[in-house]
Amino acid sequence: MGRVIKVGNAQGFWGDQPSAPRRLIEQAPDLDYLTLDYLAEVSLSIMAIQREKNPTLGYARDFIDVVKSLAPLWKAGCKTKVVCNAGGLNPEGCASACLEALKKCSCHHIKIGVVNGDDVLNSLYRHLDNKLFNHLESGQQANTIGDRFVTANAYLGAQPIAQALKEGADIVITGRVADPSLTVGPCLYEFGWSTTDYSCLAGATVAGHLIECGTQVTGGISNRWLELPDLAHIGFPIAEIDEQGNSIITKPIKSGGAVTIETVKEQLLYEIGDPAHYLSPDVTVSLLNLHIEQQAPNRVAITGAIGSAPPPSYKVSACYRDGFRADAMLTIIGRDAVKKAQRCGEVILERLAEEGYDVADSCIECLGSGDAMLGILSAPTDLNEIVLRLAVADPRHEAVETFTKLIAPMVTSGPAGCTGYTAGRPKVRPVFGYWPCLIASNQVSPRVTIMEVS
Repeated sequence: MGRVIKVGNAQGFWGDQPSAPRRLIEQAPDLDYLTLDYLAEVSLSIMAIQREKNPTLGYARDFIDVVKSLAPLWKAGCKTKVVCNAGGLNPEGCASACLEALKKCSCHHIKIGVVNGDDVLNSLYRHLDNKLFNHLESGQQANTIGDRFVTANAYLGAQPIAQALKEGADIVITGRVADPSLTVGPCLYEFGWSTTDYSCLAGATVAGHLIECGTQVTGGISNRWLELPDLAHIGFPIAEIDEQGNSIITKPIKSGGAVTIETVKEQLLYEIGDPAHYLSPDVTVSLLNLHIEQQAPNRVAITGAIGSAPPPSYKVSACYRDGFRADAMLTIIGRDAVKKAQRCGEVILERLAEEGYDVADSCIECLGSGDAMLGILSAPTDLNEIVLRLAVADPRHEAVETFTKLIAPMVTSGPAGCTGYTAGRPKVRPVFGYWPCLIASNQVSPRVTIMEVS
């Protein structure tokens, strides 16, 4: 393969295994880069709620603990660099907290590169009539939301990550970037590719896509999950990427799970849309001519990615205030459990309407009866145990709060065999709606800042 860099991923989402980053570096001490992906579509909504309570937050605080866990390795001479999007809505705040943690650990030589520029909320507000800001799926115009938008973040690409590494960063903290770009950035820097080396960028993008969800490519969510070895210790993935963008996907030797053609293909087709035009801010990728080969146990080679120019716009992940919600669960046992559970849900909603609240949205699910499968699989029959899940959403806080007070009364006014209510009254939570849209890439200006321990 010629010159190769090793890029591992030990975080598939915000809430993944907290000990995985250190464990992966200890299992693979020759790792050049460790990527950590914290941001799913809903993550920034959660961060927006946190930032409303405390303006200094708005980032993945779990990452600070990761930095603390890695500090002893860096002090001992570990050269692995970290690239992550833990910055969320506040990359500078995240970096400052990391620097404080490094200082307390007497780890003074680590430099942090901060990537900004993904926040395009002001642009959205200035141009609500711009058709690019229309909802990508429904076509709804942004001006129908008005001043309810809370965040709007463009998916940046690999270039600012590469720039931060060029300027000496040992840790790169970004806000919203495209998931594969966390991997493409180090490749862009290490191999000196130009932004028009599309086939190289395409190969690295495929590698980044394969490892971005952590253990999904090593057997997580596999249809053969039960057949995999050592399920309690499924290994996080490593991509060995060469100067042409070809890669080998593997995992640490003493770890569970498996890297096979099947697990690679399952992740390859995950959330890609059109396989002939997999879009990223770095390149447009065609997956149609990929060659996937099992070279050895837990080593799968990927070649043949074809790249072309990226689209002229970035995807934007925006969120807006969309009212309030609450959900509750009860367990119903005994004869006619499904019918009783369904009727319990209906009774609660009837009582809520009698209180004067015909809520905007509600959902009754009898979990175990097939409701969660939406007709995909055959539902079991003759059930004598069921879990009722009931949720409501409404613009009015008081409507949802009234709902939360109607759950416990089912204990004495519901059917015999009603239980599972010990968690207490449900909480009323704000709802932030998800709004995907676009912005012209020339309207976005990434910025890189290097911060050091003082």
